[in-house]
Amino acid sequence: MLFMKSKLPNISTSIFTIMSNLAQEYDAINLSQGFPNYPSSQKLIDLVTNAMNTGYNQYAPMSGNLDLRLAISHKYQLLYKSNYHPEKEITVTAGATQAIFTVISAFIRSNDEVIVFTPAYDCYQPAVEINGGKTIAVQLSAPKYKVNWDEVASKISSKTKMIIINTPHNPSGTIWSKNDMLQLQKLTNNTEIVVLSDEVYEHFVFDAGKHQSVCLYNDLKQRSFITASFGKTFHNTGWKIGYCCAPQNLMDEFRKVHQYNVFSVHHPSQKGIADFMQDEETYLGLNTFFQRKRDLFLNLISESRFKFQPAEGTYFQVLDFSAITDEHDVEFAKRLTKDFKIASIPLSVFNENKRDDKALRFCFAKTDDTLVKAAEILCKI
Repeated sequence: MLFMKSKLPNISTSIFTIMSNLAQEYDAINLSQGFPNYPSSQKLIDLVTNAMNTGYNQYAPMSGNLDLRLAISHKYQLLYKSNYHPEKEITVTAGATQAIFTVISAFIRSNDEVIVFTPAYDCYQPAVEINGGKTIAVQLSAPKYKVNWDEVASKISSKTKMIIINTPHNPSGTIWSKNDMLQLQKLTNNTEIVVLSDEVYEHFVFDAGKHQSVCLYNDLKQRSFITASFGKTFHNTGWKIGYCCAPQNLMDEFRKVHQYNVFSVHHPSQKGIADFMQDEETYLGLNTFFQRKRDLFLNLISESRFKFQPAEGTYFQVLDFSAITDEHDVEFAKRLTKDFKIASIPLSVFNENKRDDKALRFCFAKTDDTLVKAAEILCKI
């Protein structure tokens, strides 16, 4: 047998795979993995079908279908009064995860350090490590998960080459404030630090909150990548279509890696999404859509023993179970799936040193009927 030394010796099966497999095995309501259980827009499906029928079946340009890049550029001008050149500063990717991996691969070398805020989405650390880098964690504290900027400053060193941020934040459901962005801008000014801003939930911000994109802050924008996901935005995660925006000097480096990794992604989907986005309400109305689902879910579980801070963004709600049991969150999540038929994600797997704050993440991007059934179970626990 050939023995190969692993490049990721500490990486095991993703918690999303584990919990979704358990949900299937025990026929449980799956509020663990972040995908909708309702259909995508029929209009969007028809537009993609039409793109197939009208010849968009060969390679898209490496940087993406131009109509889609124009639609993305228009969106940033509309929402943030910020310009990204559609030919030079926007690239369509195979989902946000590929965009994130490509940014990291383009800039992180052996022994470079990357600051991440934990609980952190689980694709960041492996991408850093496989490129020879090291993640430096800044732990956010439950239940509010706010950034301690003095701690961030103390962890920046001559080895720091990148800071990864995520707002709205998965898994906590919090959003960064204007002050957070100004602090980040101040700390990175006059450095060679690249900022990778994961903004896949930018359209899901609640209670009249405002998404603070890095592109709103000019000095920060000049060193930043934005990664985003049409799969999340338009309820079709299986399509794996995302994009990346950055100033041209950064995007040039990104495309050097992208062209030899993916090169281009599914062309008819790109054309269909471009046509769909001509109606701006396709994304402008999403805050209201998901806040209604959040409010429904929280109202339904208001009499349960779970404690919560209402999610400020994303389509995830964190529930504190400390009043219910002292079990480790992973074990409790598994028991809920097996015995109560409801699946969630334990947050300790995303924390530094697997810190257990007795918190579980539930996805509310589900039909109302599913949320009602899930709430009935949670109120009995």
